[in-house]
Amino acid sequence: MKSIILASKSPRRKELLTQIGVPFLCCPAVGEEVISTSVPETAVKELALQKAREVRQQYPDSVIVSADTVVAFDGRILGKPADLEDAIRTLKLLQGNVHSVFTGVTIINGEDEITFAEETRVHVFPMTEEEIAAYAASGEPMDKAGSYGIQGRFAAYIERIEGDYNNVVGLPVGRLWQFLKKILDIPKEE
Repeated sequence: MKSIILASKSPRRKELLTQIGVPFLCCPAVGEEVISTSVPETAVKELALQKAREVRQQYPDSVIVSADTVVAFDGRILGKPADLEDAIRTLKLLQGNVHSVFTGVTIINGEDEITFAEETRVHVFPMTEEEIAAYAASGEPMDKAGSYGIQGRFAAYIERIEGDYNNVVGLPVGRLWQFLKKILDIPKEE
């Protein structure tokens, strides 16, 4: 079986692949991320493809898996916060509203490239100023798109989601697995 290379340093993506039993090696892409659009679904697909193509150069005989996740509100991409105040501003936008999380995934196997995007809609309960300030001060939002981690303390403010929970964490592993088992020719369980 071909080796799988995860073109990501995200600990959450590593955990999700491990959770579903996929053996892999990590080789994060290090190139500059360049997007040509402000359309969230298109942007994440572009970024995932860039990362996978970069890592394929080092591992041409492996299956490369890459991903990029963004949070979008009102059609605008909300990146990782620049500082505490930026995290607070973002959380004020999201509280009491619905936003989308898009993850773009690319799988490269030889010359074959598959790129797709998954969208999950997240409904956030209203939050008080004190709750927003306390969550932001926890440090948890600082390295996360949209200034929150659904798998952490912010779970207390999630009213519901429409779609794949794992997509919000950073990798739609169910959909990814459907492609990987075809590529790797994994026999069906009986």
